[in-house]
Order: sequence, then C-alpha cells, then structure tokens
Amino acid sequence: MSRLILVLGDQLTRDVAALRELGDGDVVVMAEVESEATYVRHHPKKIAFTFAAMRKFAARLRDDGLTVAYTRLEDAENAGSIPGELLRRAEEHGAREVIATEPGEWRLIEALQDCPLDVSLLPDDRFIASHAEFDAWADGRKELRLEWFYRDMRRKTGILMEDGEPAGGKWNFDHDNRERPPDDISFGGPMHFTPDETVAEVLDLVESRFASNFGDLRSFWFATDQEEARRALTRFVKHALPKFGDYQDAMLAGEKFLYHSILSVYLNAGLLTPMEVARAAEQAWRDGHAPINAVEGFVRQIIGWREYVRGIYFREGPDYAKRNDLGHGRSLPAMFWGAETHMRCISETVAQTRSEAYAHHIQRLMVTGNFSLLCGFDPQEVQDWYMANYADAYEWVMSANVIGMTQFADGGIVASKPYVSSANYIDKMSDYCGDCRYSAKTKTGEGACPFNLLFWAFLDRHRDRFRNNPRMAQIYSTWDRMGAEKRDTILSEAETFLKRMDQGATV
Repeated sequence: MSRLILVLGDQLTRDVAALRELGDGDVVVMAEVESEATYVRHHPKKIAFTFAAMRKFAARLRDDGLTVAYTRLEDAENAGSIPGELLRRAEEHGAREVIATEPGEWRLIEALQDCPLDVSLLPDDRFIASHAEFDAWADGRKELRLEWFYRDMRRKTGILMEDGEPAGGKWNFDHDNRERPPDDISFGGPMHFTPDETVAEVLDLVESRFASNFGDLRSFWFATDQEEARRALTRFVKHALPKFGDYQDAMLAGEKFLYHSILSVYLNAGLLTPMEVARAAEQAWRDGHAPINAVEGFVRQIIGWREYVRGIYFREGPDYAKRNDLGHGRSLPAMFWGAETHMRCISETVAQTRSEAYAHHIQRLMVTGNFSLLCGFDPQEVQDWYMANYADAYEWVMSANVIGMTQFADGGIVASKPYVSSANYIDKMSDYCGDCRYSAKTKTGEGACPFNLLFWAFLDRHRDRFRNNPRMAQIYSTWDRMGAEKRDTILSEAETFLKRMDQGATV
C-alpha cells in the first residue's frame, strides 16, 4: 500500500526528512490551502512567495520522477486544510499512513496529531540543534543566554574555529558592529528576480484572492527556487557582507536594505540551508574578502540566534506564544497598518514593511518592538502583526523574538531586561529623527518625542517588576533623582499621548 509523504510550504528542500523516507509507490502531497493562507492575514508577498516556491518545488520533484499530488488554492476539490487534503489524498490513493517532517508551528503539529490517519512526524534535521540537544544544553541553567549556546554551536559546526579556539581570538565582535548610519550605501540591495510564468500566475491568483490584505504585492522580486536563492546568497557575500557588520544596526530613511542579506525568507522556507549560508560567509573571511567582525556577526544570526529561538519555542511548548507576563492589553493603533503618524521612525518602518514584507532586525526590535512594549500593546496582537507582515515569519522564529525579545512577555526567558529605550537610541542609529515633527532631544512639552515620555512611564508603571534588576538600577536612580514635578509632567504627557492614540487621533 502506498504512503503519503507530506511536504509543507516551508520544507522546500529535497533533503527534508520526510522525502528521505520516500519508497516505491509513495505519493508526495503538497497543498495550497485556505487555512494556512488565512490563520493570520499574511502579507500578499509572503503568500505569493510561498505558493510560487511550492509550485516550482513540486515541478522539480516531478522532473526527478516522483509522484506528486499537488493541490492549488483555486482547485474546486481543495479541502481547505492540510489534514483535509491528507484525508482526500488518502482516499484517492488507498493510503492510511502519512510520513511528515515536524512542522514549525504548534498549531499545525496538533492538527496533524489529531488527523484520523497514521501520521508519523519525523524530526526536522535541517536545523543544527535538535530539540534534545537544546534541552540538554538548557537543563539546569538559571539563565538561557544566547552567548553560551552560540559558542556550543560554533564548536559543533567548526564554523569560525581554529584549533578549538574562536577565529580572531574572540567569540563575539558585536562591539565593532555599531557604527552610525553611513553617508551613502554602496550596495544596490538584494538580487531582484523578474517573475517568470509560474510566479506571474501566482501573483494574479493572490491579487484576486487577497487584495484586502495589508501589503503591496507588486513589484515582486523574491527568489522562488533553490538556484535563484543561491544566486542571492552569492550576491550578498560578494557585495554586502564586507560592510554588513559595521552597519547592521543602522537605519536610513529611503534605504530599505543597507548591507543586510534578506536571506531569511529563503532559509526559513528551505531554499537555503543554514550551513551553506554560514560556510559561504566563513569562506569570504578565509579568502580575505570580508572582515571578521562582519562575518562573525552574520554567522551569529544564522547558527546562533536562529537556532536559539527555535529551541526556546519548542522547549517552552504550545502556550509560549500566549504568554503576557507584564499584563499588557492595549490594542495596536492604526499607524501599524499604514495610517498617518507624525512619528517618522514608525512611518518609515511600517511603509517599508508594507512595500517589501521586510524590515531588518533593529527596525523590528528598536522601532516597532520598542514602541509596542513602551505603549503596553497586547503581545499576542503584536506577534500576529509580525506573523502577518513579514515574509520570513513562522511561529517557531517569531515567538521568541516577539513574546520574548521585544515584548518581555515570557518573563525574562530570552532577555535579561526589557529592550526599551528613549529616542536617543533611534536618533543615534538612524536619520529618522532629522525631519520628524517630534524632537529626540526634547524630553517634555511641545514637540517632545513620544519615546522619551513613554520610556519613563513604562519604567514607572513596572517599577515593582524591574527595580531590583541589576541592569536597570542606574536607570531607576536617574528617574528617582528627577524632581517630583518633572516626573509628574512626564507621566501626565505620556498618558495624554496614549489616550489620544487610543482614540484614533493622529500622533
């Protein structure tokens, strides 16, 4: 009897675990389904990327001689969900057994476990650290800090290692990666690919079915197969990696990409593997093409942070994305969906997100994430916003980034203190503040930047929670040294701002 081999839209590699189990007579099942396209209101570019890459991967499997049962979204018999499609294909092919690679989201794992077929979930060994390895590393530790995990991943992979020691004499060159925005950018951005017939067909479908979703569908330039993704990797390593480290935290209005790779969308879908990306970067250093601070900073994101956040997500279990340790419940304002705002940093980041389904890590962490935490937005709404709007977003990668890193909703598992800042950080690392209606230097009164007001209001609101945190003691000392009248003014103006925002006023 034939078996069904399930391949999901973020498992688009010939070496995925389920495909390695393929036997004679087995049928590969792939499906574009309504439930996956709508569980959040995905950016149209993400839907188009996923469907186009799936269709091309299915065609490649057929060219390799495999039997593929592929369901398009517009097919009349489409069951609308992954379990529904498995049941339909099981009846069609007389199968009872399903082989699947573990999905990267608990909701889909649970859906497959509840499917009335014999479903075997295989470990997703595209990642460097297995669940068991991460749990073994985490067990007994009071703090699950990235740095110690990252060092173990370096040792395991041998990336940037020399005779058992870190290349360049240090594990971490982050101190060298905080340059202010440059005067100009010499990198022309990631490689853009002209839509072929397959992509054009998908774009028309997405345009007709998801026109009301937030985000611009066209122009569409993502790679949609492995060959294109590897060309994008080569371009990044050759033209952007040498300066990536210096300016990875910088933000410039009108410069969407700076020296960033924009490879996470391909990594997370399976078109690239973490080791091929990390080794390409390492080789650039060994060849003298890119400095150690740039390569180490990039490698840390690939074999360190990416693996770490996945480990946290699966270790903490299905309730992790629902956590709200600080009890925040304010709704996201219309400015997050493109409504007018006088805050230029928010406006620039949201506009870029809308047009590209992309923003780099500092825009996500220190602009939209920082603002969300300072305002006290519901962390589940915040996560849904990130899940909806970024082409690289899957729950395994977003939960620890949002619930943990940006919103401190996990109580400090990921971050040892909240990632909050006043306007000073954004002013230092960007040019957003120059033409803003608000002044980063103004602390209170007319023109005071909301980040300055909200920063102190957040600290005051959560004083009992954070006053004994050793990394925040000096900040609270500064707050306490302010006169009572000044503190009252800050808190009053912060509350006024929040009320105006909640009422729908343009802020």
